[in-house]
Amino acid sequence: MSNHERKRTMRFIAISSLVALTAVVTALAASAATGATGTVVTWRNTSIGNAITTSSGHTLYLFRADHGTTSACYGQCATYWPPLLTTGKPVASGRVQVSLLGTTKRKDGKLQVTYKGHPLYTYLPDTKPGQTTGEGSTAFGASWYALAPSGATIDQD
Repeated sequence: MSNHERKRTMRFIAISSLVALTAVVTALAASAATGATGTVVTWRNTSIGNAITTSSGHTLYLFRADHGTTSACYGQCATYWPPLLTTGKPVASGRVQVSLLGTTKRKDGKLQVTYKGHPLYTYLPDTKPGQTTGEGSTAFGASWYALAPSGATIDQD
């Protein structure tokens, strides 16, 4: 191999290594950024009062069958009452109190957002922002209530 060919090969290896390193650093930065920003919990005025909601405005509920931060809603229950999941620390917006936000690990290892110690759920029939059709439901053996920004159920606030 001539000196010129060796230099050309070394340049190719250096450039390829730099491109690969840039791709790895970019992927790691994107992964860190995704993990660093968790699910946003905000609030809105609904027909039953101020309720905490998802960032898209869907009302969040607690389930009275839950024990502390441990969810009792799985299977068919979780189909109709999807748990609010996150991949990072939940983010408070508006009147939502960051000190009341937390997470709990579900049986499948996913993180569910909690508020004032209550695992949070949306309700499948609430198809539009601000709907509260799940309020007071007794589906799956216990009552479901929307939460106010204070962390109290709206019927108590």
